[in-house]
Amino acid sequence: MADIGIGRLAELTGVKIPTIRFYEQNGLIPRPVRTTGGQRRYDGRAVRRLHFIRHAREFGFDVNEIRQLLEVSDRPNLPCNAATEVARKHLEQVDAKIARLKLIRSELRHMVECCQGGAAADCRILEGLADDQPIGAKKTRKRRVSRRART
Repeated sequence: MADIGIGRLAELTGVKIPTIRFYEQNGLIPRPVRTTGGQRRYDGRAVRRLHFIRHAREFGFDVNEIRQLLEVSDRPNLPCNAATEVARKHLEQVDAKIARLKLIRSELRHMVECCQGGAAADCRILEGLADDQPIGAKKTRKRRVSRRART
């Protein structure tokens, strides 16, 4: 029986109303039945599905990945190879992000440790941010001559 309004569904799942509508428009949750007054009415299946989606979002899965996972979930008798593949690819993306964040942390730590205060013209942080080399590129770590001393 579909007797849950969208506001109550949002409360039960921790998913905001506009997000519920977005998921509905993008086919992640089925279109609900409507009352004669046009109000959306959901059932327990929608609650379970939104919990699944919210949890998948917490893991960082995007909408297309969630769609693929839901397709597998909707067919409980099929093998879960497709879900494993989606999760494996996502794990590779997470590992790449972690590696990038470690590089960023290292560069930031170095800039902060090298900054000795003083004039902005001598600031290692500003100098590091103005550098045209990508993060993690081999750099000489020598103290550069300040902009003021070069002029």
